[in-house]
Amino acid sequence: CRALAPTIEELAREYTGKVLIGKLDVDENPKTAECFQVFSIPTLIVFKNGCEVDRLVGLCAKNRIEGILQKHL
Repeated sequence: CRALAPTIEELAREYTGKVLIGKLDVDENPKTAECFQVFSIPTLIVFKNGCEVDRLVGLCAKNRIEGILQKHL
């Protein structure tokens, strides 16, 4: 999602060494999107130790995303 990209990039810089942030183009990777049941864009999925621990769907403010990240550190 282009609208959320600057926020995600900023969080990736701020949390370097604490979290790994990745992006997936669902148009180029539809099977992966289906596997993780991504039906809306943007969808942010938080994994911890290889398991999904949280999910945000739709545009979210930076502080909301940051709260989710902090919760799982």
